[in-house]
Amino acid sequence: MNTVLNITRSILGQPWRWRALETDTRDPGFAPDDLVTQLLLARGCPREDLEAHKAPSIRTFMPDPSIFRDMDKAAERLADAIAHKESVTVFGDYDVDGATSAALMILLLRDLGLEAKAYIPDRLIEGYGPSGAAMLRLKAEGADLIVTVDCGAQAFDALEAARDAGVDVIVVDHHKCTLALPHAHALVNPNRLDETDGAAHGHLAAVGVAFLLGAALIRVMRARGAFADTAEPRLLDLLDIVALGTVADVAQLRGLNRAFVAQGLKVMAQRRNIGLNALISASRLTRAPTAQDLGFALGPRINAGGRVGKSDLGVRLLTTREPQEAAAIAAELDRLNEERRAIEGIVQEAADALAGVAKERAVLVVAGRGWHAGVIGIVAGRLKEKYGRPAIVIALDENGIGKGSGRSISGVDLGAAVLSAKDSGLLVAGGGHAMAAGLTIAEDQLAAFGDFLETRLADAVTRSIGDRALLLDALLAPGGVTPALVEALDKGGPYGMGWPQPRIVAGPVRIIKAEIVGNGHVRVIIAGDDGRSLKAVAFRQADTSLGAALLGAPPHRRLWLAGRVKIDDWGAKPAAELHLDDAAWAD
Repeated sequence: MNTVLNITRSILGQPWRWRALETDTRDPGFAPDDLVTQLLLARGCPREDLEAHKAPSIRTFMPDPSIFRDMDKAAERLADAIAHKESVTVFGDYDVDGATSAALMILLLRDLGLEAKAYIPDRLIEGYGPSGAAMLRLKAEGADLIVTVDCGAQAFDALEAARDAGVDVIVVDHHKCTLALPHAHALVNPNRLDETDGAAHGHLAAVGVAFLLGAALIRVMRARGAFADTAEPRLLDLLDIVALGTVADVAQLRGLNRAFVAQGLKVMAQRRNIGLNALISASRLTRAPTAQDLGFALGPRINAGGRVGKSDLGVRLLTTREPQEAAAIAAELDRLNEERRAIEGIVQEAADALAGVAKERAVLVVAGRGWHAGVIGIVAGRLKEKYGRPAIVIALDENGIGKGSGRSISGVDLGAAVLSAKDSGLLVAGGGHAMAAGLTIAEDQLAAFGDFLETRLADAVTRSIGDRALLLDALLAPGGVTPALVEALDKGGPYGMGWPQPRIVAGPVRIIKAEIVGNGHVRVIIAGDDGRSLKAVAFRQADTSLGAALLGAPPHRRLWLAGRVKIDDWGAKPAAELHLDDAAWAD
């Protein structure tokens, strides 16, 4: 079974297994490059592709955009709009993927000589995706062409209304589709069921699909001679916002997405985008952003606009030409993010109480009146992590209509199940992808919806839980946890969904000091048999068996600690620390 240290049941009740071959970095022959190679192989990189994955480039991983259905048709229509100076509106979703997708299209069209407008629906008033009313309003305002990004793949009524009104719509999306597709001038989505070669790129976020459309558009414009007397736009300069949208949407960081993020971080470090530069400053980052910063610092602030503020703040920030406006929007997003945290805490407490009652269900479905719909996705993610199963959190309004957001676990396709529930008449609306979904439901259908998910997904959840193990990459003595190790591990990145961050085992160790800090975090100072000490933190674990073990460990008992190595740069000298995922008794 490839068990690590014969640990079949840890303090959190799970077996520990090697992700690939066992590596003991206490071996004096250990070299960082050896570890990087193992990290890549363990994450599914073919041996013959090692060099390409060590330095992922757009040139290596970029497909021909024309392999996607409707891509060339969409590019030709956009080129016509540019040539005829048509009025174009980009209709985006209110999350980070939607904001970055819309910003990419607007910035590229601007560079091509066309000033497009942005329209982002209000999460609470309008809900997700285009509506017929919105399409007609945009047409009345003069729109000749509407480009929907990160939405539209299932907007049958809205696109029908647009067609009847005589306005063309291009859909750029990545969400699950049914066999039937809405009427659109072009619908570009690698997750169309009739997609062929493009289906291999179904893991792209919408901003990645928008980037490919941008490449196709530039190629069409080039063929038409548009750049005979003017410079061709540098699409690669927009990779910073592609990276942000990709990581924030928790897209799998494999293939082209790895190149998007690796190269996008390099562009972001140059701080060319005025809005991103302001957001980095507002996030109090004093170094070049990492992939983790995109997901935990920058992304949440962009999201805060759509969750508890004005839905268009993210697009406005990413497309502004004015540093003063950028600074003001970034400050507002930072403030809204703090407000979002407070609201999230209230909803989290209420949802957690309901989830505790229903925790034996395969899929947790909790609903409450007065919950803020802007934070339900975050709360669903917290419940999923705590209970180890898919979770859906639903905010009910005064009319008994619920807006829901769900997060899933590996091997359980929640988006497909929600689509099926909608087709069965249980939902007013719904869709998503494997790991996340959104829905609208009447209150009197909640019980039936929960039973539907139980029947459809129970076996998949059982298999996923049964296969669950903590996967580990390396074994070290505490003295081996150093900044140099962090640097070596980073060479296997960028890390994220589908390309997991390395997890190491350190030990055996004794707990020298343990305390609760912050919002239920447990911080410990540990010492190993090699005489070296190390700081470790178990986030949000104070009320779990792991927290209890760390806080109550007797001085004579030793533990193995499993987690991810990070740099603590708060002190005068950067030091490595361990962010814990689990622990096991060593004796």
